Amino acid sequence: MGPIPLAVAAMTPIGPPPAGCEAPQVAPGPEPSTPPLLVAVHGWLLSGRLWEPLRRELEPRLPCWCPDLPGFGDRSRPRDLQPSLASYGRWLAEAVRAEAGDRPVVLIGHSLGGSVALHAAPLLGRQLRGLVQVAAGGGVYQPRAFGRLRQGGVAVLALRPAWLAGLPLLAPWRGPLLAEGRAARGLLACSTNRGAVAQLPRLTAALEVPSLWIAGSRDNVMEPRYVRHLAGYSPLHRLELLEGAGHLPMQQMPRRLADVIEAWLLEEGVVAGAPPVASTLLPAGQALAEVA
Repeated sequence: MGPIPLAVAAMTPIGPPPAGCEAPQVAPGPEPSTPPLLVAVHGWLLSGRLWEPLRRELEPRLPCWCPDLPGFGDRSRPRDLQPSLASYGRWLAEAVRAEAGDRPVVLIGHSLGGSVALHAAPLLGRQLRGLVQVAAGGGVYQPRAFGRLRQGGVAVLALRPAWLAGLPLLAPWRGPLLAEGRAARGLLACSTNRGAVAQLPRLTAALEVPSLWIAGSRDNVMEPRYVRHLAGYSPLHRLELLEGAGHLPMQQMPRRLADVIEAWLLEEGVVAGAPPVASTLLPAGQALAEVA
């Protein structure tokens, strides 16, 4: 069994989605007249700063909003916001509507942020035009593996030296040092319980928009086969393998990641224009074979 991810995922041999998970094909929407707002959602203990290199590559062609989730980064958690995936999904949907107004939206989730995005997706209705999942996968519950994950996460929170957050050199990475303990512990516990893990395939199968799933070939936190497993539940998905990328491709190779996302948005008609002559995307069958 591979390394345990700090995300809602299960480490298990993969196979095809069970019968009955296929969702009906959805007719394409009208040609986009304005570019969508890309909303990038960070993972556990991180913050919106994570996305800055990718945002710089995409703007101004594609506007990006990279919020801190409540309790992480510089955003405090309201007392009435429960530290659960469902509650954070509702918060994200409301925040997106407030930020985007009437413009179309594409969600981009990383690791545990991908699970939050899955919970927000059905609440956005026709405003949502696509979903990009970066290093997000899993969907089968394993008690011992998740028990070890919870213990490790609690230890990280207890031992982190918060005073380091004041050092200017560490400013881009101060998210793990300042994350609210209750929010971090709550999301970790919620995302690794049996019900939350079992819900991921159902949420993925219910997607009514195209989805792009991106795995790093050297990701030891969320290995490509686990991304492939959860992506397989989505009826309108494409899987892309980033050769040489680890768990944080938005930091390691932002230009390459931006090219993949933009090419997919063009091919799916989410943004106006013709796809590149030499697409950066692998054919679906080839991509699946490479991560099998």
